[in-house]
Amino acid sequence: MTAPTRTVPAQAAPRSSAELIQAEGPVLAHNYHPLPVVVARAEGVWVEDVEGRRYLDMLAGYSALNFGHRHPALIEAAHRQLDQLTLTSRAFHNDRLAGFAEGLAALTGLDMVLPMNTGAEAVESGIKVARKWAYDVKGVPADRATIVVAGGNFHGRTTTIVGFSDDDTARVGFGPFAPGFRTVPYNDLAALEAAVDETTAAVLIEPIQGEAGVVIPDDGYLTGVRELTRRAGCLFIADEIQSGLGRTGTTLAVEHESVVPDMLLLGKALGGGIVPVSAVVARREVLGVLGPGQHGSTFGGNPLAAAVGSAVVELLATGEFQRRAAELGAQLRDGLAALTGKGVTGFRARGLWAGVDIDPALGTGREISERLLKEGVLVKDTHGSTIRLAPPLTITAEELTSALGCLERALG
Repeated sequence: MTAPTRTVPAQAAPRSSAELIQAEGPVLAHNYHPLPVVVARAEGVWVEDVEGRRYLDMLAGYSALNFGHRHPALIEAAHRQLDQLTLTSRAFHNDRLAGFAEGLAALTGLDMVLPMNTGAEAVESGIKVARKWAYDVKGVPADRATIVVAGGNFHGRTTTIVGFSDDDTARVGFGPFAPGFRTVPYNDLAALEAAVDETTAAVLIEPIQGEAGVVIPDDGYLTGVRELTRRAGCLFIADEIQSGLGRTGTTLAVEHESVVPDMLLLGKALGGGIVPVSAVVARREVLGVLGPGQHGSTFGGNPLAAAVGSAVVELLATGEFQRRAAELGAQLRDGLAALTGKGVTGFRARGLWAGVDIDPALGTGREISERLLKEGVLVKDTHGSTIRLAPPLTITAEELTSALGCLERALG
């Protein structure tokens, strides 16, 4: 049988943004609706499209680019490792993994690290570990472990995770879903306490809900979750994939209430915007329930990822980026407060992260994002007329002022 011939498109002259966007349609799954910009180059907080137009990046890859595009220390670490070793699989040890795990454990104040690749993998892994802990340590009867989650959550898009989402766009059409999850309203300790029982393995929440519009719980909520889970004998799992690693002005968002969870889920910024790196970080008695063959990942903890992740940990260990997020976050809050009543109906901000509610009479979040694109600023909408602001932590005060000025004009 003769294999069918396939024509590979020949290299042609560089294509325009419009041509590239049009070319994607027939060959890419339509699971995204990007803004009409085609990025070709980037440095720091600035990106450039194929025509050479420059834009201020106020999204930072949903916090994957906390240190900006192509941070020199991270690029140098990646280049150096590319010349040495990129992958062994976990069938063998590699010389970068121990240092990465030691550094990340020390940074977070926990004991053990399970390296993975994407944020959704970290969440899935955390769920597996929590269930195993419930059976082996807590004594929950086999296959009866439950995990309590919060309404409005966003933990990823695998079938397990969207099964306990209340976002119909993510959920509808992808069932049947895995059982074992109970949903309670976010920021409601009474509802959480009512949902926890002897089968509860863990409470899984985002300290700040990012996709929901940077929803910040009341003071004392995280402390209450910590006390409740300790009292009930179940785990507190904090999903800090978006909120962690400097974004909110502290290394972790839970630090705003001096809370230490049993398990942290990290990702996005852990890979420095260079490679996908995620991790479950937990107390020894929690992650210690895993034995050989019970979980794994071919690429998890690969030498390239470990080298970049170690460089990220080194950047955070100085405290510089946490301080910048806190100091510039005050400027961001002041700027948004000045726009409240002038097109902004409300906002929620913590560090260099904000959800901004726009007067619906002025347009949807998507429409405001498109107006900002014309102003040379990249943001992304979320539900309704809400946009998210999450610039790289390397942004300057002057650049932040400029971005806020562009928002004011887009609302005019």
